[in-house]
Amino acid sequence: MSNYQLSNQYLTLEVSSLGAELCKVTSSDGTDYLWDADPAYWKRHSPVLFPVVGNYNEKQFLYKGEKWPMGQHGFARDMEFTFLEKTETSLTFLLASNEETKKRYPMDFNLKITYTLSKNQIQVGWQVENPGSEELHFSIGAHPAFYCPIAGQGRQTDYYIDFHTEDSQVTCSVLNAQGVLSDETVSYPLENGKLAVTEHLFDRDALIVEGGRIQKLSLCLPDLTPYVTMDFSAPLFGIWSPAGKQAPFICLEPWYGRSDRHSFNEEISKREYGTTLKPSESFQASYNMTFLPIH
Repeated sequence: MSNYQLSNQYLTLEVSSLGAELCKVTSSDGTDYLWDADPAYWKRHSPVLFPVVGNYNEKQFLYKGEKWPMGQHGFARDMEFTFLEKTETSLTFLLASNEETKKRYPMDFNLKITYTLSKNQIQVGWQVENPGSEELHFSIGAHPAFYCPIAGQGRQTDYYIDFHTEDSQVTCSVLNAQGVLSDETVSYPLENGKLAVTEHLFDRDALIVEGGRIQKLSLCLPDLTPYVTMDFSAPLFGIWSPAGKQAPFICLEPWYGRSDRHSFNEEISKREYGTTLKPSESFQASYNMTFLPIH
């Protein structure tokens, strides 16, 4: 495991080869934006979710009539990536299918992750390729955790999440106790597009918004000033912090995929929001994080 850095006059970022995980984002004035992975709350910074986002029903997927066990969020986050390239502004990593992955997920893939630094913005780019002779079925998502509160500014319950929408509420899907999608939804009121962070906001796990209705999220200080803004084109996203822990961070998570519905028991190729690549096809997506000064 090795760490790699990029810096400019605005930000320094650090990425670990383990999981190709972004593990530090610090501004020129010394403000740390990314959660430090304190295991008392959550041991990760910003894992990539691959080849599944969330859970398969009963923690297994059906492929060509055979059941394959798989834990939450897949295995990429816990695997060593190959470091491919560093430029003045980017870092690129690769995870390729191998004997170890084939024991858990019998499909060929190449997963490339590129971090690009431009002024006060980090772009995270994903490229998934199918180098095999069979179809590749997968989901991919992000899970970055940002300090909230940040730099000693107030309490978490003084903060807001800006959905950048004119809607008066946001409707979220709900996970059940097994970590798969229930038939229930919950709506939260928005004021000028903003959701207040309350003590019990995450009591029922992640807030999951489907259908690509939102393409931009910001974490805002108590005075409503944004300090992290994420923009994306993903069809879903999650917002999460550990239930009942009063953890000092919130995750903003663009997803191409989510947990199965509790009633789903078909082949992996029929999963909602799943992506399928034919041999030699590739998938590309990215999201941007913009970090603003804390005053």
